[in-house]
Amino acid sequence: MPHLAHIALLVADYDEAIAYYTGALGFTLVEDSYHPEQEKRWVTIRPPHAPDNATTILLARASTPEQAAFIGNQSGGRVFLFLATDDFARDHAAFTQAGVTWVRPPAIHDYGTVAVFADLYGNLWDLIQLA
Repeated sequence: MPHLAHIALLVADYDEAIAYYTGALGFTLVEDSYHPEQEKRWVTIRPPHAPDNATTILLARASTPEQAAFIGNQSGGRVFLFLATDDFARDHAAFTQAGVTWVRPPAIHDYGTVAVFADLYGNLWDLIQLA
């Protein structure tokens, strides 16, 4: 059965991206392997406590000026990724403590509690606990 295996996220630098996503957001580094034939690394991460077969984010270093122009704006300024949580207050506090930049404060809606943050490159994410 088809499923999403990876979602590519353009980054400027592998190591700074790994440090941010594993440090500030607590993601798990799944793989970091070098591919000399393409002069790039294959770096995948996933949210903490996600199952081993969960979709991962591929941290893809921009390799052309055209790609670099989209770092931090892969979705044209819209929220790009949605990080679901089972404890909004816990994760919001942990992210705040880690220095995450909040773009929209927490709000309670019919569908759940949500706040929007910008990652180190400016991509917008929802932290959301569904009702």
